[in-house]
Amino acid sequence: MDLICVKDIRKVYRVGQEKVVALSRISLNVRQGEICCILGTSGSGKSTLLHIMAGLEKPSRGSVRIAGENVTSLSEKQLALFRQKNVGFVFQSYNLMPTMTALENVAMPLMFRGVSRAEREKRAAHMLKAVDLGKRMTHRPAQMSGGQQQRVGIARAFVAHPKIVFADEPTGNLDTKTTRDVMELMVGMTRSFRQTLILVTHDRDVARYADRIVSIVDGSIQSDIQNQPVFGGDGPKEAGESGNMAGGETA
Repeated sequence: MDLICVKDIRKVYRVGQEKVVALSRISLNVRQGEICCILGTSGSGKSTLLHIMAGLEKPSRGSVRIAGENVTSLSEKQLALFRQKNVGFVFQSYNLMPTMTALENVAMPLMFRGVSRAEREKRAAHMLKAVDLGKRMTHRPAQMSGGQQQRVGIARAFVAHPKIVFADEPTGNLDTKTTRDVMELMVGMTRSFRQTLILVTHDRDVARYADRIVSIVDGSIQSDIQNQPVFGGDGPKEAGESGNMAGGETA
């Protein structure tokens, strides 16, 4: 079942008197439960595509439907409510609130959903234990390493069990070992909660964790292949043919 349907997306920016085409007629469907990687170098348009898919940015042309809802036609207020109910985010720079503890950061999405304080703290504590940060609940971001901060970010993204988690270069600031740990954590949580993960990266090693790899070059899709992930099993049952880009290796 297709959860996300991107149709003929075009994005043009004006820079002075010139027009810069960031995306050119992108069409893409993502299945429910799929881990889809959008792979490309800096400036390829991959993050712009993620922002449009997540409703953070409007396209110049085209549409994005999520669970049947045309998000490109929603007002800013409607989009904010839609994201609160359906979407989680993991960022390269973590985007944690510096004055809040790990527990408070993770609980924040539940506050926007109107969950009681006692219940959201209970759920946030459970998620922090799940990402092996049970002893760091009262720590603020400055008291944690980059890898620990990203684990808090992952717990925050998944705590409300959104339909989709968007991850924009989630390992860009991490070393090799921490990158592997973070990717295995995100894949494991995606599988456990039967969610959909859209992963943007420039790193081919990170891309190998996905069920599907969509390569973007100069704002256009260059290739779209099925992949045998290096971690996390065979992926969603709906996945079709296998391009086996990963070559069956293990992390």
